[in-house]
Amino acid sequence: MSSSPEIPVVAIVGRPNVGKSTLFNRLTGTRAALVSDLPGLTRDRREGIADLFGTDIRLVDTAGLEEAQRGSIADRMRKQSEQAIAEADLVLFVIDARAGVTAADTGFARIARQSGKPVVLVANKAEGNKGTDGVIDAFSLGLGAPIAISAEHGEGIGDLAEDMLAALGLKAAPAAKRRRSAEAAAEVEKPQERAAPPKPIRVAIVGRPNAGKSTLVNALLGEDRMITGPEPGLTRDSVSSDFEWKGHEIRLFDTAGLRKKAKITETAEKLSASDAVRAIRFAEVVVLLIDAERPFEHQDLTIGHRVTEEGRALVVAVNKWDLVAEKQKILRELKKTVAESLAQVPDVPFVAISARSESGLDQLMSAIVKTYAVWNRRVSTPQLNRWLAEALSRHAPPAVHGKRIKIRYVTQLSTRPPTFVAFSQRAEALPQSYVKYLTNSLRETFDLPGVPIRFHLRAGENPYAKKS
Repeated sequence: MSSSPEIPVVAIVGRPNVGKSTLFNRLTGTRAALVSDLPGLTRDRREGIADLFGTDIRLVDTAGLEEAQRGSIADRMRKQSEQAIAEADLVLFVIDARAGVTAADTGFARIARQSGKPVVLVANKAEGNKGTDGVIDAFSLGLGAPIAISAEHGEGIGDLAEDMLAALGLKAAPAAKRRRSAEAAAEVEKPQERAAPPKPIRVAIVGRPNAGKSTLVNALLGEDRMITGPEPGLTRDSVSSDFEWKGHEIRLFDTAGLRKKAKITETAEKLSASDAVRAIRFAEVVVLLIDAERPFEHQDLTIGHRVTEEGRALVVAVNKWDLVAEKQKILRELKKTVAESLAQVPDVPFVAISARSESGLDQLMSAIVKTYAVWNRRVSTPQLNRWLAEALSRHAPPAVHGKRIKIRYVTQLSTRPPTFVAFSQRAEALPQSYVKYLTNSLRETFDLPGVPIRFHLRAGENPYAKKS
């Protein structure tokens, strides 16, 4: 492997089809590695340079590790991967969070541990709520806390980059040095090596038909980009548009109106509804647009529940507010309905707007940006365990069958939404009411209003106890 001694080498390893090549492309800012659902597409080692906050590292994409007959192509691919581990300064061990920890993962994690190299455990494909169990299971591999990411959608990459630098004993370059590096890179005509621009915040506008979603998008963009009119169902697919608000890059998705399933009969509307649901799944912030003339029908609340179940940040906007006569009375009633119906996510931002007269738009954008920041908030492990000690002293876990349950340790698995895991010897016996107490205490202590919080319990001791 030809590499400069000044540049640390990082090998990306794991079984086939866990997303190693997608992660390689994401970190290097290129499309050098072929990506497909077909397992075993990568056979040879591929190298590229990744810029982690101003620090260059050499990344090595490897073939999937799998058991194979001696002398076969798969066996030779495995040997290439093991050679990459031997020559690396750091190993990124990648698993598929949606598939969970497999026997192959366990076996190859043993190889990574026995290499003596520092290892960062990466749980890929963790977007949405289907990967959470796999992220928690990853603790069983004995490689420390997993970093939950989605290489395809760019989620968690900043956290991963920080952990990679820490594992290599490096620090991010000062901002001034990063600027000089960027300016120097801009002079060289190699677009594939330039750092990718900051990703826009993905915002989906959802709601029932004719709530004014396209009118709102046009108002925010300052132009008639979307077709609008009194006829419901004008928007068929999720259309994205980019704009900037006070220095924040925003990507808006106008979606088709969502009705009750029983009322959806046409094939086109079925496809439109499916596309809108997909927009929710891959958005970062979802604006639930309510029609002030027909506020909070059952379908509105169903959409709100879907958004929070997917773990997306939610902002409620009430449109056509200029047509409301008793504004204060209606506002109190609407806020009460939101608080009662979305009790699992207290303090959801609530903004009254008029898309047609373009009023309340700055307040809406401010709520979107603020909620996005909370959704991305990370709390350090020392802070969390100080909080845990105080929460336990205020209200100790109940005794079950005469034995007190002890919670020994807590850490944050991921952001987007904030996800935490606590370790206890009798986790399954802890009542949900106590888990709710801990979740609410977390939300209040670390200022996490209006976003879903996932709090999981795992049987076992502090996974770092042996290391310390």
